Amino acid sequence: MGWENMRTKTGLNWGKAATSAAAAAGAAQLPVAFLLWWFQRLDTEDYGLMGPSWGLACLAVFAPLYLPFLGLAHACAQTLPALTLARTALRPLPWPEWVRHLLGTVLVAVAWAGAAAALWRLPFVTTAVVLAALGVLPVLAVYRTRQRPRGTWGTWWRAGVASVALSVLTVLGGLLATVTGLIEEYEPPELSAARLAGVWRGADGAELLLRPGGRAELTEIPADEPGSYGAVIVCEGTGSWALGRADDYARRDAVVLRIAEGSGTGSGCGDELTWTISGTDRAPELFAVLGDPDAGDVRILKWAPS
Repeated sequence: MGWENMRTKTGLNWGKAATSAAAAAGAAQLPVAFLLWWFQRLDTEDYGLMGPSWGLACLAVFAPLYLPFLGLAHACAQTLPALTLARTALRPLPWPEWVRHLLGTVLVAVAWAGAAAALWRLPFVTTAVVLAALGVLPVLAVYRTRQRPRGTWGTWWRAGVASVALSVLTVLGGLLATVTGLIEEYEPPELSAARLAGVWRGADGAELLLRPGGRAELTEIPADEPGSYGAVIVCEGTGSWALGRADDYARRDAVVLRIAEGSGTGSGCGDELTWTISGTDRAPELFAVLGDPDAGDVRILKWAPS
């Protein structure tokens, strides 16, 4: 009895209606947020990882199974802690409860953004703004539920219908923006053989020297091990290079390397290595997706002007 009174006084007794509303609204907005992110990323290089796939189709088909759990996780991580702040630490502020709840959402978002920046080096301001934006709709849903109570089934049913409708509108709007040119899809630079000649450097000491005339020198260049599933090896040595095509990426231009037999550690690297051209005209890159075919690791070589 004492514990229940303490929960009520401190604002920790959220109630089933508030929890359900927060989870349903959080789940409903996730597909729309993902689609907005997807269209926003169309004008940037995706290194062949964002194209249509069976994985994305499975995400859409099984969305009704996992979205409720993601919505509940979001409610527990952001919306309900923000509600607690609104009822406790922010209660002395002379503002309506929903305004204090929004402020609490921003404070929780800032806290999570700080943790993300420290642990995963994500941009603090951008992460905080995104998390705060994702907290607005659940806050308004909780406030509306308190004004007009509904059953759990009614709350989730309305959230599902709204999510599908908004997702369809988002897709139509994104396609329209793409067709009209408001969103321009990424186009890799077109580089001549003369422009490709030079030094390209990557992580862990990787260096590729492309000499005019077709001679190549490789230092710590990563590559898939021939005949293996997901194993990555390091290739070194000398050989030749030429401007070719990468069939795996819509036949984009690429640098095709052939290492001379008996040259360094290149004998076990296969017949040829393909590095797809990426980046921009001012800052060109070469990339290869190595390792597990279903979750490849993108390796990038950046042009190092002399």
